[in-house]
Amino acid sequence: MSILTSRFFLIAFTCLILAACNNSPKGVRIVNDGTSAIPAKQGAKIRDLGPREVSQAIAGKTFQYTRKGGQGFVTYNNDGTFYYQDDAAGEGVGKWRADGSKYCELWGNTPVECGVFKNTGDAYFAANSRLVEMKI
Repeated sequence: MSILTSRFFLIAFTCLILAACNNSPKGVRIVNDGTSAIPAKQGAKIRDLGPREVSQAIAGKTFQYTRKGGQGFVTYNNDGTFYYQDDAAGEGVGKWRADGSKYCELWGNTPVECGVFKNTGDAYFAANSRLVEMKI
């Protein structure tokens, strides 16, 4: 067998071994008696919130929002007002209320927008806005 043929087989063999190693699990696995120490997360059920739950969810908190025509930050107050800083439109004040199964918002001079207030586990959908709480 020539040196060239030997090198070819050595390179091919090395590539096969490296390819086999590539299929192994990546990272560190922590186990607890043969099972994963990190429990599997279950997705939260999407559900509508009632007026009391809405107030508890947003009053006194700041959120990053996205909505048709804008995005930015909004801080909801206990008195039914909010202050927003929109990336494009600047800052302003608005009003919010939760009555029965309806949630309504008034952003500056726009018409009142009403809809449901939903919790998806990692965000809220408030009428026409998606809210993600800013946790410090």
